[in-house]
Amino acid sequence: MTEQPTSFERPQSGVDPAEARGALLRTQKQAAQQLGTSALPAQARADGPLSGPGTATPCGKGTDGNGKELPVNGPEHSQPAATEPGAHRPRPAPEAIPAQPGADQERRTGRGLPPGRPMPMRRDGDRLRFVGAATRRIARGLDLDEIVMGLCRATVPTFSDAILVYLREPLPVGDERPSGPVVLRLRRTDRIPQERDTDGVLLPPAFEPEPETSVLADLSSLTTELCEVRPGGALNEVLRGVRPVFADAPAARAALPELLGEGGEAVVPGGQRAILAPLRGRRRVIGAALFLRRPDRLAFDGDDLLVAAQLATHSALGIDKAVLYGREAYIADELQRTMLPETLPRPTGVRLASRYLPAAETARVGGDWYDAIPLPGSRVALVVGDVMGHSMTSAAIMGQLRTTAQTLAGLDLPPQEVLHHLDEQAQRLGTDRMATCLYAVYDPVTHRITIANAGHPPPVLLHLGGRAEVLRVPPGAPIGVGGVDFEAVELDAPAGGTLLLYTDGLVESRLRDVWTGIEQLREKLAATAQLTGPDHPPPLEALCDEVLDMLGPGDRDDDIALLAARFDGIAPSDVAYWSLEPEDSAPGQARRMARQALARWDLEELTDSVELLVSEVVTNAVRYASRPVTLRLLRTDVLRCEVGDDVPQLPRLRQARATDEGGRGLYLVNKLARRWGATRLSTGKVVWFELNRG
Repeated sequence: MTEQPTSFERPQSGVDPAEARGALLRTQKQAAQQLGTSALPAQARADGPLSGPGTATPCGKGTDGNGKELPVNGPEHSQPAATEPGAHRPRPAPEAIPAQPGADQERRTGRGLPPGRPMPMRRDGDRLRFVGAATRRIARGLDLDEIVMGLCRATVPTFSDAILVYLREPLPVGDERPSGPVVLRLRRTDRIPQERDTDGVLLPPAFEPEPETSVLADLSSLTTELCEVRPGGALNEVLRGVRPVFADAPAARAALPELLGEGGEAVVPGGQRAILAPLRGRRRVIGAALFLRRPDRLAFDGDDLLVAAQLATHSALGIDKAVLYGREAYIADELQRTMLPETLPRPTGVRLASRYLPAAETARVGGDWYDAIPLPGSRVALVVGDVMGHSMTSAAIMGQLRTTAQTLAGLDLPPQEVLHHLDEQAQRLGTDRMATCLYAVYDPVTHRITIANAGHPPPVLLHLGGRAEVLRVPPGAPIGVGGVDFEAVELDAPAGGTLLLYTDGLVESRLRDVWTGIEQLREKLAATAQLTGPDHPPPLEALCDEVLDMLGPGDRDDDIALLAARFDGIAPSDVAYWSLEPEDSAPGQARRMARQALARWDLEELTDSVELLVSEVVTNAVRYASRPVTLRLLRTDVLRCEVGDDVPQLPRLRQARATDEGGRGLYLVNKLARRWGATRLSTGKVVWFELNRG
């Protein structure tokens, strides 16, 4: 069934009955060109004669070509009559609908409604079609602004000449009960724009008495933006009543000054030309809508109250759902943000960059994660994983696995042992908790990297010369399978190389398999490296962006996690290493060797501080150790000292009493060092501190 428009014009293909802009604001010249002069309605040809062969008189009695009187159609939204054979003729209005007010005056004066003026709906079919089209437009909105805009554009000018929409500030979410007074904020206004027709003639103003109070003026400047709904006040009573009311009703007349502010009621015309409709959501009133008509337009009637009620109900329910959806999206964003690293660490000898892309704007959470964890001995653990699915549950499981990986990394376990414990943790979380993971440990001193894999795509190593290599690592089984041994492999990590860890969303989609995607990634890395030359690796941030650019429009089936590590390493000339027997002479030997290393590095200004701190830390290690104590100095942007022993207990900083003979060593370290810490190893612990290089 073809829907008929709710204006006096002929229907146009592709025009929504609720979208009246452009379909209702048509000029005399445009109507004459399309329909012909003989087919124009009388109100469109106000300056012409009202009688004659073929003349249509919408609000009075006309005659046909033989002078026979024609019946009155009545509704202003009916179609004009035409003399051409086969021309569209509207259905006659029901007999119960009276003639329109002002029709006799229109016949006497020969003046119809101004051009571009929509006519009110007088037939039940018109209202049903309008309500159907308007609610469909409102329902298309996904967020709050789209729904409010849909309400405004659907009603202006077909149903009203202007509308003001007020919403609670802040909007309540779900079952929560906001504290404090109820405050309404003017969210949006809409009106028939003041435009010129094709002949350069300005369209007629809205409210003739006061130009400054015209609907064509800026409504927001004539009304207050915020209003407080006083308990027991007139506005509160109208909103509690839920049903729309005419503005000339006693309750509405008392409520409008409270809603619109001082002088704001001047925008409301007299008579039944304004409707105040509360917007009620699922559990409470969340706002109000004020529909306005110009004085030269027919007033609202009782059936229009039903139309306003339908529009208000659909809009309020849509706003309620949009608020709930917005809260869920906010929670999802916060959950994803807290599950991923806020910032990456800056370990010695390696530079890091990362990216995360959700599967879609409507599904911003997923099970992909990445992490970089500093380890003792200036090493760093690089982790990337992917939990099945991209839902809130997947994100929660990902957070638990990431926390477990961080805890296991703090124990300095080998990569294969970390994956083994992650597998056990996944089985404890549930039988269907599956994930893939790749865990790598980079040592900048030895320029080696140890990698263990659990069903994850292999990493890609971009060498300094521009060659991209897919590393051969044992594939392993996914985490959560259980009963599987994981294997680690140790590979070279040359200085200047870039290791790229990623999830399968980057290389796999409906349009390509995973190995095709890996090959495309390798080619993309090689092509990017050629742009900077063989002696200069590409910048990390730019490299990550170039990698993501390889994704096509249909390649985003899953979320993507990307971690890039640039291996700078530590040169052997910047490392000094000694092994000391746990004897009383060990602190003196440590001071002497540290002094020699500082002299070799031209850091004599740090000699006093380094000798004091090295002596205190080595003394504590020798006191309890049973095996040789290790001492290592690293010269990077800072001077780092590491002392290792076979005692697992970590030292704690405490305030020594005046009568204590010891307990002041760590206090000195805490005061003089830039940073310090202690990390437990599988074979003991390492105590380290750093000093600025002047």
